[in-house]
Amino acid sequence: MRLFVALDIPEETRSAVCELISRLQPVARGAKWVRPEGIHITLKFIGWTEDDSLAPIKEHLARVAHRPAISVAFRNFGFFPNEKRPRVFFVGIAAGPELARLAADIESQLAPLKIPKEDRDFTPHLTLARFKTNEGVAQMQKMLAFIPSQDFGAMNATEFHLYQSVLKSNGAIYTRLASYSFVE
Repeated sequence: MRLFVALDIPEETRSAVCELISRLQPVARGAKWVRPEGIHITLKFIGWTEDDSLAPIKEHLARVAHRPAISVAFRNFGFFPNEKRPRVFFVGIAAGPELARLAADIESQLAPLKIPKEDRDFTPHLTLARFKTNEGVAQMQKMLAFIPSQDFGAMNATEFHLYQSVLKSNGAIYTRLASYSFVE
């Protein structure tokens, strides 16, 4: 099974992001847009694991240290790796170092299970689209310059979730397997 650990986003943020997607989708024909119901903040991509690894993963995630709620704001948008060669379109996340510490704690709790560490720095974001081609990207970027609000809401995160991801031709399907409150 394919697993990841994530924070869910509030419905107000999901609605605001859906509105943005509906404006851009007709223009950016070279993009594969994510399913709105699956938008989340990835804290740790675990990847493929055997079924018998699920119980130890759940056990280790339950050991993540308690901490205060984490303030998260969803602001602005951008492209990975950059605007000139976009591969991913995303909404940015503004959060203090607490969010990165939570991700690092999850990483360290899973390390004894031989789950590979992430090579890249933790960069929280909401993935909205992946580009298969650059068709429509220039028009999309022009439209983005005229979007007045780049604020998509905020939340106080108090729990994270373990998800299973099943890849389908029309997009991934996510199933929540467990939830973990981390609030003191």
